[in-house]
Amino acid sequence: MSASTDQVPRIALAGDVRIPQLGYGVFQVPPEITADVTTRALQAGYRHIDTAAAYGNETGVGQAFRASGLAREDVFITTKCFNDDHGFEAAKRACRASLDRLELDHVDLYLIHWPVPSQDRYAETWKAFIELQQEGLTRAIGVSNFQPAHLRRIIDETGVTPAINQVELHPRLQQPGLRREHAELGIVTEAWSPLAQGALLDDPVIRGLAEAHGRTPAQVVLRWHLQLGNVVIPKSVTPGRIEENFDLFGFELDAADMEAVAALDRGERIGPDPDTFVRPS
Repeated sequence: MSASTDQVPRIALAGDVRIPQLGYGVFQVPPEITADVTTRALQAGYRHIDTAAAYGNETGVGQAFRASGLAREDVFITTKCFNDDHGFEAAKRACRASLDRLELDHVDLYLIHWPVPSQDRYAETWKAFIELQQEGLTRAIGVSNFQPAHLRRIIDETGVTPAINQVELHPRLQQPGLRREHAELGIVTEAWSPLAQGALLDDPVIRGLAEAHGRTPAQVVLRWHLQLGNVVIPKSVTPGRIEENFDLFGFELDAADMEAVAALDRGERIGPDPDTFVRPS
């Protein structure tokens, strides 16, 4: 049985904003097909779309939303401020530029995409985000790829805690220390690359669990994320997989299953190191 939109839990963020726990990510989706695949995701039941200025496909996300006929309050849209737009005025301009490309008057969540500590401007950028939220251009504000020291600095300097931190997180990089920090600070954990870009799908433990539950390896990993409490944003451009990745609510992993996946942690990143990343090479 396929999942329905109302089966997706919504997680409370600061400011009485609720984010669907399962979303559709458009990282590395070519701009020319973004409107089409996002339309398919909305038709499959997704009500949370995650894009970014750096992806170059905000325009397609906006087109898909308008074509869907869905009410604005029914679709949660996230975008992000990239590294070249750090700084108070630059970040405010970047947000407005993203809204222009999306053709929206606000987003539901605006994230600092990377901390870029070498520039030492993320705290200034966070102050701009607070003002953007006050102006109603975004309902919630958060960060992406922030380490504990980055989180504590912006909280200490502003008194405002990010609603969410979107980080690389999958069974081979489970980040237990960072997740504990999030729990202590009241920050929701969101996982990008939740399937490790497909690297986990041939893992014998994951395949064994998939066979035991009559599910696919991808569904097992995504279900693991949901049961941990992570917000998760799988990406696919294949219609069948878009639907498959949404169909996660007809089974559960038991404690032994969760322990088996937990044992796969290797601390292995597939993406850049947040302490050093500036821009793609």
